[in-house]
Amino acid sequence: MKKTVKKQNLIACRLLMVVALGLAIPGLTPGLVPGLQATELDIVIKAGADKTAAAQASQRRIDDTAQQSDSLLRQFQLVNKQIEGLQVYNAQLSRQIDNQRRTVSEIEQSIENAALIERQITPLSLSMLDALEQFIHLDLPFKLAQRQSSIDQVRKNMDSASFSAAEKSRQVLELYDIESEYSATIEQFDGLLGTDELLGIDGQQRQGAFLRIGRLALLFQSGDQGLTKVWDKNTRQWQGVSAGEYRRSVADAIRMAKKQAPLDMMKLPIAAPESASAAGPNNSAAKINTSGATAVEAAS
Repeated sequence: MKKTVKKQNLIACRLLMVVALGLAIPGLTPGLVPGLQATELDIVIKAGADKTAAAQASQRRIDDTAQQSDSLLRQFQLVNKQIEGLQVYNAQLSRQIDNQRRTVSEIEQSIENAALIERQITPLSLSMLDALEQFIHLDLPFKLAQRQSSIDQVRKNMDSASFSAAEKSRQVLELYDIESEYSATIEQFDGLLGTDELLGIDGQQRQGAFLRIGRLALLFQSGDQGLTKVWDKNTRQWQGVSAGEYRRSVADAIRMAKKQAPLDMMKLPIAAPESASAAGPNNSAAKINTSGATAVEAAS
């Protein structure tokens, strides 16, 4: 198409040169040009101009077509990118749907087994309560009334229809957590030695302070510090200790438990693990730290 346009432009230029030559030669008229009449020259010029206009129009159509092709190509590439993204997205959605279907299946299976699980939770909770109650009776005799009251309340809730099986189980586990904390803490509390939960001394009650060191030892000291006792796990009785040797150290430990004195190493009548079966406590050193835990070493 471009060659045709150039050829037409060349013909038109030649015709214009002939016309210009005729006009440039004096006395020369169109009638003197051999074989060329004025009318024919006008026709040729008009034909050349029409071909040039047609060529220009064709070129414009070609340019428009090229622009449309470029636009369509860009649109095609953009659509391809979108299709690739949608394919990746659809694949991810398919995996999510598969996972959700598996989850729904597991939930449906759990719902089917819920009734069976609920029937097993209640007997297990009751068994755990019985075991915890037995453990408290065999443990150091501190706060027995309070701990037994908590068990009785949870046991009462087990027979109530106001609580779900999950809530009943939670209450039992909470009691276990409370009992577990006693193993890693120290505590001081005032009370009477000689109540039903703490066997008396010679049948008499004594007012004083109790000191619990984890579950390693339970000590008692009267208010005047004249009487110091330690609970013997083997005989399950209170046993007297040397007032001159332990009176001050037990009093210091009680003040530390109250946070009335700085923490320090002290000597307390605690039975060492290797000699726990022997009658009576051994001399042991116990360090009370800020977390409430105790570290015990047998004294030489």
